[in-house]
Amino acid sequence: MVKLGVVIPAAGQGKRMGVPYNKQFILLQGKPILAHTIALFEQTEAVSEIVIVSSKEDQERIATLVREEGFRKVSAIVVGGKERQESVFAGIKALSPLIQRVAVHDGARPLLTCAELNRFFAEAERYEAAIMAVPVKDTIKVVNDRGQVVQTPPRDTLRAVQTPQIFARELLEKAHQKASEEGFLATDDAALIEWLGYPVQTLMGSLENIKITTPEDLDLAESILAKRG
Repeated sequence: MVKLGVVIPAAGQGKRMGVPYNKQFILLQGKPILAHTIALFEQTEAVSEIVIVSSKEDQERIATLVREEGFRKVSAIVVGGKERQESVFAGIKALSPLIQRVAVHDGARPLLTCAELNRFFAEAERYEAAIMAVPVKDTIKVVNDRGQVVQTPPRDTLRAVQTPQIFARELLEKAHQKASEEGFLATDDAALIEWLGYPVQTLMGSLENIKITTPEDLDLAESILAKRG
């Protein structure tokens, strides 16, 4: 059986949430956002190992959270870099040598269900690189530096990308290493794979798989979990 490891970047700040600490520690139904996210992968049978990437200041607090929640799959809590890309690379390096596939998931996306995650992992088995995504609902405009519209891409060709994103470990490590050597900075891990010239498969995500970055997102997350009971 292929061993799957998960890297969770969790070094987010709380500026847009209006709090002076990492937004991952904001309570959602009485528990830190990060605790919900880790629990999702802890409860998913396909996952063998979890590495959390944090700031140096948050390491001890996250270690306490992991211990108090009884998370057994968390193998390491490592310090990230200045950029998210550097943090993910540090997380990949911290995974055990036995891990063959790597999923990267935002610490501030706590709302996936185990069923959705299992479906995604099963569908992704055929691909070296696959990402969760949903069709966009709005019309998207491409603008120039003066704010003038230069193009309106067909909406059926556009996707809003989510996490997790899953990759063959060897391919992801190769992409991160080359990007590090050449100073290339991408918006997400899938973009690194694209830059390397490999195909990335989109698989259906969930409209409820939101990233909590604003107080309004937190209200929506509370509502979603309340509906689930």
